Amino acid sequence: MKYLILIYSNPENWEHPAYARTPGFRELPEAEQAELTRQAEALHEEIVASGELVTGVALGAPGDARTFRVRAGVPATTDGPYAEAKEQLVGYFVVECASRERAAEIASRFPDTRFGAVEVRPIAELVEFGTG
Repeated sequence: MKYLILIYSNPENWEHPAYARTPGFRELPEAEQAELTRQAEALHEEIVASGELVTGVALGAPGDARTFRVRAGVPATTDGPYAEAKEQLVGYFVVECASRERAAEIASRFPDTRFGAVEVRPIAELVEFGTG
């Protein structure tokens, strides 16, 4: 089954990896920063080697987003993020795992869990309907 791992953070700038741009990470001793980065790289290598990593995407700053809606037939466009929140979606990974527990284990190992939030959601498979 495929799972979406959503990474939320509040980095001071939107370069990636996002966890390295948070005040909490920058306050850590240099050795601890290096160890977290090593762990992140090791996790990435592990899920690539196992074939579990499908894709990963770093997103741009929420201020560069545009939201589109149509209400009562009238289109509206809003600049910036729709939600005013401290933490914003900064990126995501898609993994294919044997179990929900394995997806959760992978997600829990992202350094972002220490400075933001990481969410795991199963991806519903697309259903193809007959042309009838």
